[in-house]
Amino acid sequence: MESSYLTLGLALVAAGFLLLAAELFVPTGGILCVLSVSSIAIGVALTFLHGPTAGLCTMVGVFVAAPVFGALLMKIWPRTPLGKRFFLTGPDENATVAALPVNQELEQLKGRIGRTLSALRPAGVVDFDGRRIDTITEGMMVDPGQWVRCVDVRAGKVVVRPVDRPPLGDLENAEFD
Repeated sequence: MESSYLTLGLALVAAGFLLLAAELFVPTGGILCVLSVSSIAIGVALTFLHGPTAGLCTMVGVFVAAPVFGALLMKIWPRTPLGKRFFLTGPDENATVAALPVNQELEQLKGRIGRTLSALRPAGVVDFDGRRIDTITEGMMVDPGQWVRCVDVRAGKVVVRPVDRPPLGDLENAEFD
């Protein structure tokens, strides 16, 4: 009869862990959770009826296995269909501000030289090859008509810095009809 206590106790402990796992996949509002804890507790008590050594070993095993089992379930659960509804996922890599098509166009301005159309105090408008772009400086004021270079694009903002007049070469001496 004592052997059946051990077998029944270990079976209840195993059933308790299975019920705990089932609670993650089949939400019952905690009913399976209560049943699993009760099953584990009754299982440990039955192993103590078999003998104190078996009961202590089972109890220590439950106290070691429960956190390991819980961590394993928490690692697996977010990948299940039900778990995906509970956990928020990070934004898709292509959904970031830097990946927007408008910002990718602005990234091409890095290193380019333009001319200010308005005073930059520290924000204003700069002409880059015929395109009017809203820009900001690194904190300094820049008068209209000054040459600036795009030094960075941060979160869709074009950052410029004043530069000396760029060499235009033959374009300065060219005659237009």
